[in-house]
Amino acid sequence: MSHLPSPPPPAGVPSAAQAPAGRLGSTHALILLIAVLVLGTALFLKGTPIGDIFVLLGGCGVIGAGTLAAAGGGRRLMAALVEAAVRSSAGK
Repeated sequence: MSHLPSPPPPAGVPSAAQAPAGRLGSTHALILLIAVLVLGTALFLKGTPIGDIFVLLGGCGVIGAGTLAAAGGGRRLMAALVEAAVRSSAGK
């Protein structure tokens, strides 16, 4: 047997190491969906009011989206949101 090097991957297909930072695959989205449903159900069964569950899960979603936006290079988006928040608080 000869020891030939393996061919490089096709140029148009990104490898796992080259995947964008803020992109979720279908497996990640499914795991996230199951985790949110299980957490919401567990809190409901423990007697937590529905409104509190929605606020908690919504806050977790906002934190996660902000983290993905910051890590994935969404600095312009974050800057635009901060600018809009400052302008609305200033009444402009």
